[in-house]
Amino acid sequence: MADVISAEDAGQIVAATHADPFAVLGQHMLDGHPSIRAFHPEADAIDVLDAKSGRKVLSLAPVADARGLFAGIATRRKRAFAYRLRISRGADTWEVDDPYRFGPVLGPLDEHLFSEGAHLNLWRMLGAHVITHEGVEGTHFAVWAPNARRVSLVGDFNAWDGRRNPMRRRGQTGVWEIFIPGLGEGEPYKYELLDAVGRLLPQKADPFGFGAEHPPATASVVRRLEGYDWSDADWMTTRAGAQRIDRPISIYEVHLGSWRRVTEEGNRPLSYHEHARQLVGYAKDMGFTHIELMPVSEFPFDGSWGYQPVGLYAPTIRHGTLQEFRAFVDACHGAGLGLILDWVPGHFPEDAHGLGRFDGTALYEHADRREGFHPDWNTLVYNYGRAEVSNFLLANALYWLKEHHIDGLRVDAVASMLYRDYSRKSGEWVPNIHGGRENLEAISFLQRTNTVAYGECPGIVTVAEESTAFPQVSGPADTGGLGFGFKWNMGWMNDTLSYMEEDPVHRKYHHHKMTFGLHYAFSENFVLPISHDEVVHGKGAMLAKMGGSDAFGNLRAYYGFMWGHPGKKLLFMGCEFAQGREWNHDSSLDWHLLDQPQHEGVQRLVRDLNRLYRDTPALYQLDCKPEGFEWVEEGAAEESLYAWLRKGQDGAAPVLVVCNFTPVERSARRIGVPQAGRWIERLNTDAACYGGGDRGNLGGVESDPIAASGRAQSIALTIPPLSTLFFELDQG
Repeated sequence: MADVISAEDAGQIVAATHADPFAVLGQHMLDGHPSIRAFHPEADAIDVLDAKSGRKVLSLAPVADARGLFAGIATRRKRAFAYRLRISRGADTWEVDDPYRFGPVLGPLDEHLFSEGAHLNLWRMLGAHVITHEGVEGTHFAVWAPNARRVSLVGDFNAWDGRRNPMRRRGQTGVWEIFIPGLGEGEPYKYELLDAVGRLLPQKADPFGFGAEHPPATASVVRRLEGYDWSDADWMTTRAGAQRIDRPISIYEVHLGSWRRVTEEGNRPLSYHEHARQLVGYAKDMGFTHIELMPVSEFPFDGSWGYQPVGLYAPTIRHGTLQEFRAFVDACHGAGLGLILDWVPGHFPEDAHGLGRFDGTALYEHADRREGFHPDWNTLVYNYGRAEVSNFLLANALYWLKEHHIDGLRVDAVASMLYRDYSRKSGEWVPNIHGGRENLEAISFLQRTNTVAYGECPGIVTVAEESTAFPQVSGPADTGGLGFGFKWNMGWMNDTLSYMEEDPVHRKYHHHKMTFGLHYAFSENFVLPISHDEVVHGKGAMLAKMGGSDAFGNLRAYYGFMWGHPGKKLLFMGCEFAQGREWNHDSSLDWHLLDQPQHEGVQRLVRDLNRLYRDTPALYQLDCKPEGFEWVEEGAAEESLYAWLRKGQDGAAPVLVVCNFTPVERSARRIGVPQAGRWIERLNTDAACYGGGDRGNLGGVESDPIAASGRAQSIALTIPPLSTLFFELDQG
């Protein structure tokens, strides 16, 4: 066998340290005849069979001092041929195709685009793909690990033995690949790596894995991307019209693990299929235009709610498979609902099987902890200035939008990406090249991602959770903005909830908290967010935030204020029926509360607010433009009263919104209106069907030529305690 394989090569193959195993294993021409070498530590004997005829060509001989390594020469053959291996161990015999007889799958264009950081379909190059290669079905695996000495594929198919399937290194890109014949859907796998000096690293899940095992297991799982029969063509071609700034957008934010659980089956969460029936039907009935899911990319720790993802390309297996997730998306679109995903490109956890020090070096993260570590979350920060890393993240955004027909991405914790000193003390961060605090690489990454996403995926929308005054978050990237479609208005949320926490008797001293948001309301395309962050970690449920003795009345008035205020709407699950306790990710919402009239009344109110919002152009057409808003009563602090006009495009009937945040009824209170006529009371949060006192204006009021609020015409209103009223000019 020394003529077939050298002792040095044999030793390195058995030790799994060979720099180029494909140069040794498999089929190679030697003195005009095919020589075949195979490494199977479990084998007692190996025969080589002709793949076409099934006939035995030769028996391989064991290589001395190299247990499991077999070699031989097909002396009767003069050219390479397709073959299979028949392996024997004791009385057991089985046949396999040899991975080392197959050529590369990746081509030079893939390698070039990847090295440039410009591969927009990178998930098609890397990861695990079930394919037919050289006439044989199997799975192709590819992973980026430029500083590894050796990368092996491990799984049940090779007893998780890193010696058996070392991968082929592809040029200077740092990509490793292997095709495993016969392997298909549902196979768990990981990568075993040796670092640059030969140290064995913890086994790693695939950064591009499309599936994963159920936690706490951490292996990736082979999942086919092909084969789903989408039925949402009509939605995909028309969704752009539903996501513009001049359309009604009302978002229902959901944590799939706790929206509803099956208590009689061990308190399990619903599957994607069950959510497709129950959640989609509920959100549609409630009048929301969109569902937003907290992160569904695979994550190891339930308590992170998905915000510490490890498998950015895998829909979490907690609710089903990749194809079942697609069925949920399809159901949303079939019901006319857009689907937004929370996306987390800002940080990732240090779990041993994840991206951290993936090949023994700081590959995805910064090496300097002052740049590469988030003290708030004990997570690592992506190195956005590295072409391959920014490509990994950009491609991930496109993956969800293209492969899964997602309608929008809400980007988590953008502020933490924009500033190098975010949540860091002096001396604990590294300035940018100009000595400033802005993270120039992250800014460039966000601009590019938004630009490419909107260009590649017509009709989608991106939303930023950004809590600072960074300029032009929703401004065009080509004029210096970040390029998002919308930005969460965190200042509005903090100010208005702070106001509502005051006892009504003190609210007159905090009147500005409800008006301040209008000073900047049109500087961005805003979403008004009442999100999960406001009802967890000791902050209490929405009911608990309401000052005074009538929490339900306060909450109804606040929701009316929110829906009448400029900006798109977002409400976290449970808030729509006044969940009484803080959100708990381990248990279902308290749906039994709907048996109580007050809770059912709040739910009915939110449903009607959504319907009013969608049916009333003045409430959405100019949501993001100053000409769509006009104060009528801004300074009535003593009464804690606010009134404003909402206006639509030419021809739309104006809407007057009036809010009373005291428990005192204002009778015959005159409010100025811009036009004479009848003003129809479209919604009153004090209506009996919402749990209120049923005080109001009998469906509408006629204006009088009596000056009020700086206007020649006015209407005399009964403004109930703790209420919001909507009046629309009757143009009929």
